[in-house]
Amino acid sequence: MAINTEKNSYTVLFAVLMVIVVGSLLAFVASGLKPKIDENERFEKQQNILYAMGVNNNEGEGDVAFIPTTEVEDAFSQYITQQLVLDGSEAVEKENAYLIDVQKELAKIKSGEKAELPLLIGEKDGEKFYIIPMYGKGLWDAIWGYISLDDNMEIKGVYFDHRGETPGLGANIKQRFFMDDFKGESIMDGNTYTGVNVAKGNNDPLNNDKEDNAVDALAGATITGNGVTAMIKESLKLYKPYLQTIRTN
Repeated sequence: MAINTEKNSYTVLFAVLMVIVVGSLLAFVASGLKPKIDENERFEKQQNILYAMGVNNNEGEGDVAFIPTTEVEDAFSQYITQQLVLDGSEAVEKENAYLIDVQKELAKIKSGEKAELPLLIGEKDGEKFYIIPMYGKGLWDAIWGYISLDDNMEIKGVYFDHRGETPGLGANIKQRFFMDDFKGESIMDGNTYTGVNVAKGNNDPLNNDKEDNAVDALAGATITGNGVTAMIKESLKLYKPYLQTIRTN
């Protein structure tokens, strides 16, 4: 018996079958690619963490060049000496702490649940780095990154990234000229944890003043800059009990 392809029921049935078939194929492909996706995410986190502590392949003045994926695991093992999870001012070692989803842990904190806050300790050229992951909100979507500090709470480097900031404006938070401005700034104003303010009208375009807890804002990206300021301040507030023990020691 011939199938009446003019009936609405045929169209609906055909559409349902196509959704099932295509969905199944996509699920199969995604499942097969998941190990590779997870590996790429792991490499990217390692690259970003190392970049924040100054381990990179930058050559030109404006380069943002990461350690290649073929080398990054070895470099990560070489430079990252401890991976910790914080509980107040206490810290315990945890394998692969850097893979903790910071966004989920921050959500736990907001809902009053116990959360794991990762902290990485690295060493390079005889100097110790304390590397803190950060997560915040830009103009359009999430922003995140890493900040590395020394024992005196001076910033040794940062790495920022975003999900949907405006190209040429807020998206410039991941450009080297902006990230480099944070180097040498202190997160302290006396004994107060202030973070670093992304400030309009800072009147320090070359960022020569490292005592003002501020860097110049990006042109046309006020809300994104405010998001970076808030992200740094809120992240450091969570880590303050542990950072205080470093300063005391």
